[in-house]
Amino acid sequence: MKFNVGGLDRILRIVIGLVLIALAATGTVGWWGWLGVIPLLTGVVRFCPLYSLIGINTCPLKAKG
Repeated sequence: MKFNVGGLDRILRIVIGLVLIALAATGTVGWWGWLGVIPLLTGVVRFCPLYSLIGINTCPLKAKG
């Protein structure tokens, strides 16, 4: 798999995802807080399908394969 999320982008996705999930779990925000799963997963796996569609790559690493 080719990585296209890296560096600061990856850290921000993970932090924002965790914060949104925590806010949804505590009832601070509505159901939409569970959408934090999306940035969390894209940060963890280092791949964003939307970035692939529009040709963005913030990862300096070259993936094998």
